[in-house]
Amino acid sequence: MRGHMLNRVWFGLLLAAVLLGGFLGRLHETVEAVIKAAETAVTLAIGLVGVMTLWLGMIRLADKAGLVGVIARILRPLLVRLFPEIPADHPALGSVVMNLTANMLGLSNAATPFGLRAMQDLQKLNPHPDTATNAMCTLLALNTGSIQLIPATAVALLAGQGAANPTAIVGTAFLSTACAAVTGFLVAKMAAPLKWFRIEPGESRGVSAPVEQPARVEVPPTEVTPLGGWQRGVLLAYVACFAFFIFRMMSEPVAVVPAPPTGVRFVNAVSLVSIPFLLGFFPLYAVLKKLPVYEEFIEGAKEGFQTAIRIIPYLVGMLVAIGALRGSGGLTLLTDLLRAPLALIKLPVELVPLALLRPLTGSGSLAAFGDIVKAYGPDHLLSRTAGTIYGSSEATFYVLAVYFGSVGIRRTRHALLAGLAADAVGCLAAVYICRAMFG
Repeated sequence: MRGHMLNRVWFGLLLAAVLLGGFLGRLHETVEAVIKAAETAVTLAIGLVGVMTLWLGMIRLADKAGLVGVIARILRPLLVRLFPEIPADHPALGSVVMNLTANMLGLSNAATPFGLRAMQDLQKLNPHPDTATNAMCTLLALNTGSIQLIPATAVALLAGQGAANPTAIVGTAFLSTACAAVTGFLVAKMAAPLKWFRIEPGESRGVSAPVEQPARVEVPPTEVTPLGGWQRGVLLAYVACFAFFIFRMMSEPVAVVPAPPTGVRFVNAVSLVSIPFLLGFFPLYAVLKKLPVYEEFIEGAKEGFQTAIRIIPYLVGMLVAIGALRGSGGLTLLTDLLRAPLALIKLPVELVPLALLRPLTGSGSLAAFGDIVKAYGPDHLLSRTAGTIYGSSEATFYVLAVYFGSVGIRRTRHALLAGLAADAVGCLAAVYICRAMFG
């Protein structure tokens, strides 16, 4: 059991939920929550099938056309410092940078498939198939505390509730996520050599029972030719079209008073056009490289379908434990116990349920955020702080289950610690930054 932090957390959540449900007279609610969580896990995984099939097909186009390698070469000086375990010429670097970029832009539909592809590339470098590598733990920490340019969901909820300036949290979320990302990265690096997480020399894990890897369909290598002058011109024309789209969006009148700053409107416009841009750019680049785009897309799409189905058991296990704790009243009890200690660090007690739910469940934390906005109004300090908390962290347990489940990782080492540290610092940073900016 040494180093199996996730085993202990999962067991502790389930045991605590069952016992608390009995003592609090909520066994029926606990069972209902478990059944609903199991159904939700399957629904989530099935819902990911289409998105992952689409994006892993697109990723294959970009990979076969050499675009992923181009991106990795441009950012190689930064990536080799963040991920020194990855060889400088390995395709995993390209997958990692595409995942982190999609997260920064708030493109969750693309970020998850990019992240799963990065995990699969990193697994090829893994000498212990059931154990997370340092690079995997770092990637999860950076996903949990990813820097957000636009917290789109939080802004949309505030706007929907009639906030005078729903984009006011853009700056606070950016600063909070920066604190969370730095914390997650540092904890991932500092925890790796500790004896609780260290892989001992000669320790060979996963050899006797190798993890089933995703089936890959090998295709004959395609000759990739460099872009000529007219081909570059076509790409520039395509990019110019989207630059015009962004300019037009920024020129449109806004209903919000006061109008958001120009920089915020620019980033928001970029976020809105990024998905359509990528959907056209990847196939266009591949066509210009004379690749059979449909056939290559289908090969990548097959992998996306298999990956989405493979993560179902991991999602069921994680969401059932979280659902059981919620149904038993454990989260409510924990909130009450933490009110006094958190008051000492000036964390408003009204934000405690959101702070506890955010690492556990995206839908639950969104509901808690919505309750705060409805109770205090969209322009209240608590509402803006809640929006910043929601936008500055991720559902760590969900990310861990999906990412590691996609490659059969059982021993997660220090990934959970780094992710929770990023969540905690992001939450505290959100409270202090919002108090300083909004009073």
